[in-house]
Amino acid sequence: MVLVTGSTGLLGSHLLLDLVRHGKKVRALVRNREKIKNVELLFHYYVPDSATEFLSTIEWFDGDVCDIFSLDDALDGITEVYHCAALVSFDPSDRRRMTEINDIGTANLVNACLDAQIRKLCHVSSTAALGRSKSNEMITEKTQWKNAPENTWYAITKYNAEREVWRGIEEGLCAVIVNPSVILGPADWNSGSTAMFRQGSGGMKFYTEGGNAIVDVRDVSAIMLQLMESQIEEERFLVTGENIRFRDLFNKIARAFEKKPSSIKATSFMTGFAWRWEKLASKLTGRKPLITRETARAAHAVYEYDSSKIIQALNYRFKNADEAIGNTVNFLNTLKK
Repeated sequence: MVLVTGSTGLLGSHLLLDLVRHGKKVRALVRNREKIKNVELLFHYYVPDSATEFLSTIEWFDGDVCDIFSLDDALDGITEVYHCAALVSFDPSDRRRMTEINDIGTANLVNACLDAQIRKLCHVSSTAALGRSKSNEMITEKTQWKNAPENTWYAITKYNAEREVWRGIEEGLCAVIVNPSVILGPADWNSGSTAMFRQGSGGMKFYTEGGNAIVDVRDVSAIMLQLMESQIEEERFLVTGENIRFRDLFNKIARAFEKKPSSIKATSFMTGFAWRWEKLASKLTGRKPLITRETARAAHAVYEYDSSKIIQALNYRFKNADEAIGNTVNFLNTLKK
């Protein structure tokens, strides 16, 4: 039987679908049962004729990676674990919670997996956990982490989480690590990377000259399944579909919604003013800031990643940005009908 943490998120929900499609018995760790509706919407989007049947095969298990006792119970009878649970945030007020979930939560799961003697763990890390290349060189799995202002708190917690997995490997845990870039795919557009589609649906006037890598969520899920079934272990793999500039990415999203592309360049001064204004506004209103110091800094940086290692290992072909965006926009449009 397979256990999936973070089962109601963007990646976790797609992974659930792929697992049940392959006839796997799945136990899904869930902290908030209200979010199961997101999984149901996704299943009905991809497999409308089989959604109800597939959903009925999933065993929903109330638990939390921060609760070691619930993890011990969740791992009863489990042979394989996919660890997707994580908090992605660039809001300073979420730093403590990110540490609890991403860092300590992963340590809890690693310890529980060692005690349960599971067959294999597939851990979802992040490209952020590799650190940043100051010389604008292509980032690979061999890029060494360096403490730097460019590292967000999210990056720090994911780096620490990955260290816990490597520690588990040293203690006898069979594991493999994937480091996805920004994941694009159908999900609730009020959270995570899909939130950029909410912004793009109304058109975006401003752009920055930064860039990063994106990957289709379907590719990440498919690669995780293949790695789990393979003999590969004690390895990490960058999972990135396409290096892209933010302006090009947001313009593709805008065009998919039939909106005008961005036309006004946002300078460092403008984004600097914006995050400071948002910080003040959030204190006065209590709402989450739309832009923070970390996101403002990242908006002007260019990071590129080399995914040749996973391509060669699995002979894999990634979907491009247009395919990822088209699938996501189509899903969001179906919700309006």
